Amino acid sequence: MATLKEKTVAEYVTENIKTAHIFKKHGIDFCCGGNISVEKACLKNNVNQLILKKELSEVDIVKDIIEDYDKWELDFLMIYIENVHHTYIKENLPLISQYANKVAKVHGHHYIEVTEVNMLFHEVANELIGHLQKEEQILFPFIKQLVIAKKEGSNTVTPPFGTVNNPIQMMEHEHENAGNVFKQIAKLTNNYMPPEGVCNTFKALYAKLDEFEQDLHKHIHLENNILHSKALKLEQEINRQV
Repeated sequence: MATLKEKTVAEYVTENIKTAHIFKKHGIDFCCGGNISVEKACLKNNVNQLILKKELSEVDIVKDIIEDYDKWELDFLMIYIENVHHTYIKENLPLISQYANKVAKVHGHHYIEVTEVNMLFHEVANELIGHLQKEEQILFPFIKQLVIAKKEGSNTVTPPFGTVNNPIQMMEHEHENAGNVFKQIAKLTNNYMPPEGVCNTFKALYAKLDEFEQDLHKHIHLENNILHSKALKLEQEINRQV
C-alpha cells in the first residue's frame, strides 16, 4: 500500500488521465481536491483500497478478444454488441455528461468551445439512448427471428415494418448523424487535445470523448458492415424459399 500512501490522487491523474474515470466512479475528487494521498482519499470516501489499487493497476490493460467478427453467428454478434458496445454507451453517457456540464460551467467563459461541445454531446447522447432502444426492442429481435427461421427451415417471418431493410436504413441514418456530431466535437476540441494548464476534469472530458468516439466507430462498423448486410442477405435467402 506504499504507493497509495505516498502518491496523491492528482499525481495519478497527471501521469495517466484514464485513472480520472476510476476515481470519479468511486466519488473521489481528482480535480480541485486531488492534492491528498490516495490512501487518505479512500478513507475520506469510504473506498476499499484493495479494489481501487487493482483497478488503477489494470487501467491500461487491453482486453484480449477475438476480432474475427465476420465469422461469428449473427445471434452471437448481437449479444456481443449489446454486452460490449451498448453497455459501454449506457455506462459512459452519465459520466461524460457530468464532465461536460462541469467544464462548460467552470471554463465556458474562457474556452467558449466547451459550451458548444457540451451542447453537442447532450444532443447526441439523447439520440443514442433512443437509438439503442430501437435496436434492442425492434431490430435485433427480428434478426434473431431470421436466424431461428434459417435454422428451422421456416419461411414465415413477416415483420410489421415490411422488411428488415426499413429499420436498418433508419439505424444507419442515425449512425451517420452520431458520427457527424462527433466530427464536430473532434474539430472543436482540436482532436481532443486539451489546452495547456487546464484542470484534470477538463483533461478527463477530452480523453473520455476521444475514447467514446473510438468505441462508436467500432460499434457502427460491426452493425453497418457486418450485422446489417448479413441480415439483409439472410432475409432474402429465407424469402426465396417461399
